[in-house]
Amino acid sequence: MVLLSKLKVVTLRLCYFPSSCVVASTFKRFVVGDVKPSHFPLQNLLLCRHFTSESSETHHDFTVNYLINSCGLSPEGAISASKWVELRSPKRANSVLSLLRNHGFSETQISSIVRNHCPVLNSNPEKTLLPKLEFFASLGVSKGDLAKALAYGPKLLSTSLEKRIAPTYDFLRSLLSQKNVISVLRRGSWIFAEGHSKKVAPNIEVLKKSGIPQSCISHLLAYHPEVFMRKPKELGGLVDEVKQMGFNLQKSNSVLAIYALCGNNRSVWNRSCQLYKRWGWSEDDVLSAFRRHPRCMTMSEKKLMLAMDFLVNEMGWSSKMIAKRPLVLHYSLEKRLVPRCSVAKVLLLKGLIKGIENVNLSSLLEPVEKCFLERFVARYINEVPQLLSVCQGRVEVQDD
Repeated sequence: MVLLSKLKVVTLRLCYFPSSCVVASTFKRFVVGDVKPSHFPLQNLLLCRHFTSESSETHHDFTVNYLINSCGLSPEGAISASKWVELRSPKRANSVLSLLRNHGFSETQISSIVRNHCPVLNSNPEKTLLPKLEFFASLGVSKGDLAKALAYGPKLLSTSLEKRIAPTYDFLRSLLSQKNVISVLRRGSWIFAEGHSKKVAPNIEVLKKSGIPQSCISHLLAYHPEVFMRKPKELGGLVDEVKQMGFNLQKSNSVLAIYALCGNNRSVWNRSCQLYKRWGWSEDDVLSAFRRHPRCMTMSEKKLMLAMDFLVNEMGWSSKMIAKRPLVLHYSLEKRLVPRCSVAKVLLLKGLIKGIENVNLSSLLEPVEKCFLERFVARYINEVPQLLSVCQGRVEVQDD
């Protein structure tokens, strides 16, 4: 169809040139294969190239303009995306965009999909796209979650439902709850696009052979599916490294450690290591904290530094003490650390607690809210009536 379309354009434009009938006739025979290219007069060959080039440039300009005006791409993005798609009319592309909009995709999400996988504009909306959207909806995936997943991994829209998506779902469902299968889609839609047999299934076998329980493997797959993008040999190396660090592979912390050392997280781990050393931690302190709470090595630099500064400089706990209870670094500064430490400050100022060193980090910061209130608020409410207001942030602590 593309070739015939170009032929029509060329034939129409030939009427403006002398001997156009001869050229058109010769070009027609060349297209269907009756005449070899070497039999063409040079002038006619150049003429055909000129007409074909003009036709191609016209379609390219239309594609670029459509990507800018209808899909929200920048001029640079549209030019880059146009290398992968050619639009001859807006009809099919308009139908694709309408389908996505009707299924809850925002304009920003649609632009992201087109920018990263522009061939989707040439897809058949009813036969290719709609069945996939309906399939995921039937699993209980919300429109919002599905739109986010496809905006992040738009190639899934061009993946075969029968040959890849459905079989991958069946495989995941044999290991995970329905809720966690949806979690995999939200966090790692590439698994459905690539299929489970190439990396996911072999990596599960690597983990099983290492002695990691299925419950831990399922947790890793549901919440950190990116780990399963590794080559099986590479993942096996990470398992060995974690084991050498002293992790018990039977415990859930081992798979969190694997995640912390996987891929781009490795650079975050190294950076965190250096930051903790600036606070006085030794190499052994870092490894000990990592074994206790692997997530302490995957925090953002900002969160890590703010939490350490508050606990050490504001509250007066030693950094070595925090190394023994690294879980406290993971809590929200605004929602947990500051409110609870404010209560502790009041109790210290009133003499109800003798010295910050007598305040146990874990007993103050780790219990659920109900236990904390019973232990540190209700217990002293008669002596300090405003204690609950301090905890709720309605009264500021004034140092004497």
